[in-house]
Amino acid sequence: MSDRVDISGLSVDRGLYDLVDEISAGTGVEAPSFWQSLADIVAELGAQNADLLQQRDDLQTRIDDWHKANPAPVQLDQYRAFLQQIGYLVPEPDAFKVTTENVDDEIAVIAGPQLVVPVDNARYALNAANARWYSLYDALYGTDIILEVEGCKKTARYNPVRGQQVIRYARDFLDQAVPLATGSHAYAVRYKVVSGKLVVVTGDGSETELGWRECFVGYRGDPEQPSAVLLRHNNLHIELLIGEGYFIGQGDLANIYDINIESAVTTIMDCEDSVSAVDAEDKVRVYRNWFGLMKGDLSARVTRGKETIDRSLNPDPEFIAPDGSAFTLPGRSLMLVRNVGTHMYTDAVTVNGEEIPETFLDAMVTVLAAKHDLLGTGPFKNSRAGSVNIVKPKIHGPEEVEAAIKLFVMVEKALGLEPNTLKIGIMDEERRTTVNLKECIHVARERVIFINTGFLDRTGDEIHTSMEAGAMIPKNEIKTSKWLLAYEDWNVDVGLEAGLPGHAQIGKGMWAAPDEMAAMMEQKIAHPRAGANTAWVPSAVAACLHAMHYHYVDVSARQLHLAQCTRARLDDILTIPLLGQRKIKQSELIRELENNAQGILGYVVRWIDQGVGCSKVPDISDIDLMEDRATLRISSQHIANWLHHGITDADQVRSVFEKMAEVVDRQNAGDPMYRDMAPDFDNSIAFQAALDLVFKGREVANGYTEPVLHARRREFKAAHGD
Repeated sequence: MSDRVDISGLSVDRGLYDLVDEISAGTGVEAPSFWQSLADIVAELGAQNADLLQQRDDLQTRIDDWHKANPAPVQLDQYRAFLQQIGYLVPEPDAFKVTTENVDDEIAVIAGPQLVVPVDNARYALNAANARWYSLYDALYGTDIILEVEGCKKTARYNPVRGQQVIRYARDFLDQAVPLATGSHAYAVRYKVVSGKLVVVTGDGSETELGWRECFVGYRGDPEQPSAVLLRHNNLHIELLIGEGYFIGQGDLANIYDINIESAVTTIMDCEDSVSAVDAEDKVRVYRNWFGLMKGDLSARVTRGKETIDRSLNPDPEFIAPDGSAFTLPGRSLMLVRNVGTHMYTDAVTVNGEEIPETFLDAMVTVLAAKHDLLGTGPFKNSRAGSVNIVKPKIHGPEEVEAAIKLFVMVEKALGLEPNTLKIGIMDEERRTTVNLKECIHVARERVIFINTGFLDRTGDEIHTSMEAGAMIPKNEIKTSKWLLAYEDWNVDVGLEAGLPGHAQIGKGMWAAPDEMAAMMEQKIAHPRAGANTAWVPSAVAACLHAMHYHYVDVSARQLHLAQCTRARLDDILTIPLLGQRKIKQSELIRELENNAQGILGYVVRWIDQGVGCSKVPDISDIDLMEDRATLRISSQHIANWLHHGITDADQVRSVFEKMAEVVDRQNAGDPMYRDMAPDFDNSIAFQAALDLVFKGREVANGYTEPVLHARRREFKAAHGD
């Protein structure tokens, strides 16, 4: 047991206690008052939190019993009536529009990419915060968007042939986003500002302007020879950097040596699925980094070869407007914070030896840190609207949204904030939230700034909720199943009905393959076309490239069109993706088990042995995929489902896991910190954790992975002194 401090009936880890002392300085909130307020929250809301978790279990038991008594095929009318009878499916509210006020433009107005990053890693967090602006040339040059054909390969030194392909691609993008009145940016040899207008000189000496003059919004340097030209389209900025002395600039007719584009408009600093935080020491690291971001002084030292770089938050770039006035733009992504879910408890603070709901602690500490931003005690501003944007994961239905609002009200009073300062992002990743989404939004109509879809967690909950209904179709087929397609449309349709545009984001899920950027550019444009004004990306490079999609698609216009369409059908969402009478061939079974087992092991071994909550994990084909607990949940639940329904058995599952452990060991052979799982499987805590996720998959509430991961990570830390 770590050193503890007793205060206000709470037993607090000493490291956490000291950190809150540090954070509270300058906020007007005294540390003793903070702890008394937390004690009051635990006393007033703790029982309700437990009741909500019990309600989840009770509903699951009743659904299990119904499926046992009503074997597949499921009769949808009977099933729907049953869900209404038990209160799983609640009545929809009358027509309404959300009224959320003081919303940042990055949420209310600007459509663009959203990064999600583990906030326990300072370097990652800073990179994400600074990804508001990113080099399009770097993003193109270093990825598979530019084919590595003969003569065009990435080499140790700059390859001018590849550079020319980058320039060509970028000019095509400019022609689509900010076209000239006549001709192409490809033939521009000079950009200049004349009488507040952007004039472009082409190779034959003729001059033209932008096709949409309003797209020119600023510049830097001499108007006759600007060092930068700032353009804007669909509320996103594009910065042309002009000058000599750079590799690419030397090969460019107009001396454009780079193009910075506004990329990660918002970033979710994650305390949840992408973080491995199992004790007070881990939580202190999470909170300290968030505090540094809100205070504006977070830094990280990065060593690359012989070079050492100190990373910190970027300043706001300065420009001259067409009328000659000076202005700045945000240099950093708007940062939201994702707290943990209702089901998590922490021993960082206990009452009478009992752990408290971790979401209570997250809310109090992250908002206290964010008060520095609200008060402007640091050099930078995050929320210019004066709000704290909190993403709430793992919510099950309207009652849990209401409980989150009650918590927010108490936190606001405790920390001296105006009502509705705390905004809520509702993760639509649990089945009971999906089918009751309109009521969830209605409950939070004064605070909601975000809804989104997440295929992985949502599918994991789909499998667990319907575990007794029958065996599920293979995992990859679920991506195109009726319920999932309806779910993706339903989220947008309900969000538009509730008036979210202008107040809140409608988001889509993660692109999981960070090195497959050509495929991302082909496929992820579907998200803005679907009416989503943001979608998750795994890296700053991906944010930069995905940002182009929001120039190609006018999301506001798409939303206006989609608002006239018929809403997706609830019955389609309730259609469970069952195998039915279909037989799984042995070859198909082995392929499915190996794919799932390899993904589980590849993620779990880093989580348990190294405390890494989010990382690139090679799949069975050695393609790196960005994994977090959501990917783990679907894979483990899928095997648990097939195991439960006799598609496979325990011996086969164990055998496959042992085989895949050897594969994962080989894939990690170059990591000096890696611990092999094979051949001593019984003494590999990580391997045993992976098995637990499957063999205990039915009994763990909602199929969540945290109980297994946290217990096994603590076991590893105790055994190895980590």
